[in-house]
Order: sequence, then structure tokens, then C-alpha cells
Amino acid sequence: MPFILKKLYSPKKQRAFKFLVNELGYTQRESQRLIANGRLFINGEAMTVPTAEVEGEFEFIQYKPSTRNLAPHAVYDKFVLFDKPSGVLIHPQNRDTQYSLVDELKYQFGLDANIAHRIDQETSGLVLCARDKQSEKDIKAMFEFRNIQKKYLALVHGELKKELIIEEPLLRKEDESALVRMIVKVHPDGKASKTTVAPVKYFSQTNMTLVECKPFTGRQHQIRVHLFHVKHPIVGDPIYGQNDADVVKFLDKKITALQRIKNSGASRLLLHASKLEFELYNKNYIFQSKDDFLKIIKQIVNN
Repeated sequence: MPFILKKLYSPKKQRAFKFLVNELGYTQRESQRLIANGRLFINGEAMTVPTAEVEGEFEFIQYKPSTRNLAPHAVYDKFVLFDKPSGVLIHPQNRDTQYSLVDELKYQFGLDANIAHRIDQETSGLVLCARDKQSEKDIKAMFEFRNIQKKYLALVHGELKKELIIEEPLLRKEDESALVRMIVKVHPDGKASKTTVAPVKYFSQTNMTLVECKPFTGRQHQIRVHLFHVKHPIVGDPIYGQNDADVVKFLDKKITALQRIKNSGASRLLLHASKLEFELYNKNYIFQSKDDFLKIIKQIVNN
């Protein structure tokens, strides 16, 4: 389990954050943030004041990364890539999350390593990770200033005959109905967003098209929402293209696998981060996913 409750002992009265720095190796900033987030307990009650003192026994919730032996796609001095399987979270959702990609990364490359961007839990494919704090800043800046090219493969419903350029603003807004807890919409008040979509292969037996998508902006659910907007939702998407009742069932984890396949065409979202291209520290890199997404597609369209 990534989070464990650790019993600690301070032989003398001292600032809590200093104890964590000296005994557990955190930086002062990390120690103060962890205490403020309620990770330190005295007599069973959370102490959230970083400058408070500890003496004697107390407890601390410590993060311990776990592994499922996921082999990296590529390893360099300053960064590492993984081919993330569908279904694996990028970061833990809460303290009960048993495993996420950041666990694998930190288990293999140390606690200073961190993931530089996000893809959805059900999206498979390439994820770029930094191996130290400075490279994390530099790589995240690359994404922020759009100095990285990303390409995705997706299987969509319907026949797409020609390339599309989709430029629709996207808005994520909380809704009192709770039906759109994590849904993004095309909306005039949203942020400018652009995606190009090109057909790769049409499967007439299932009326589905394999497409290549290139997002020029990095909005949440961008490709999924843009494809849904142009009437080509991604096969296996449990949200975009579904009715409100089925969306709620999925979000509440109450929809069966059979129901999901019937509703959306597949038991997983058929979206794959297939290619990354960027320049870092005066060197150009091009990475192609090693996972055979086309094989997964053929299993769907041939059933």
C-alpha cells in the first residue's frame, strides 16, 4: 500500500517539521506541507500547524511507493518514459489508492522523480516523467509553452472520410445536478482548444474508423470532447456519447462490463498516446509507443 501509518518517537521537544527533516529526509518545505495536509497525528488527532512541537510518541502517514514491475519504455539521465496500460491512474486519487504510475516511477527512480503531464486513467500509451526537480520544471515548461508534439490513436464510431480541424472552446464547470462531475463541454465561455483528426483505416463491418489525433492545446478530455462534438465519439467512452443515467452509473462504479460494451462498444476507452516529439537540453527526441494498439483494435472490430 502506498500510504502507511508509521509510529515515530521524539526524545526531546522540537519543531515537528524539523523532526521530519532530520529523521525522514524530507526538505523543510515538504515537511511543512505534509503536516499542513494532516499527515501527522498526536494522540490520534491530526496536527496541522507546521511550527508546532512534538515530544514522545506520535504517528505519521508516510508515502511508500509500490511496484508492479512495469518496465520503462525508455530511460535517460534526466527523464524516463512509460507505456502506461489502460486502467492505471497517473496519480493516487486518495490514500486508499493501491497503485498508480507515480508509484512505479518513484519506486524505480526515487522520490524526486515525478510525472510531467497527465493522460486519463483509461487512456493507454506514452507518459513522460522527470527524474529530478530541475528537469521536472523544464519538462513541465515544455508542455506549458506547447513545445512538445503529441499524437494519439483512437477508434471512433462512424466513418471519417477526411481530415478535420476542430477548434471549439472547452469548459469544465461544476454543476449542481452532479450529473457532470467530471464532464467537459464545448462552450463559448471555455478555453481555446484545437485538435486535428485524420482517418487511418475504416472498418466497414463495425462502422468504426481508426484515426490519428493531434492536440495543439492540452485541455482536460480535449480529444474525447472534440470527437464527440463532431459526432464521432471514441469507442468505449463511458461518458461522452452516453445518456445521463449511464454516466452516473459509470461514475458511481455501478455499470457492468456487459452494459458498458453494449452502450459504448468496448470495455475500455480506445484512446492511445502513440507518439511524443520534443527538444530538451538542445537535443531532439522522437518516441513511438511500443504497445500494439492496432492489435487491440482488431480484437474489437473482428468480434
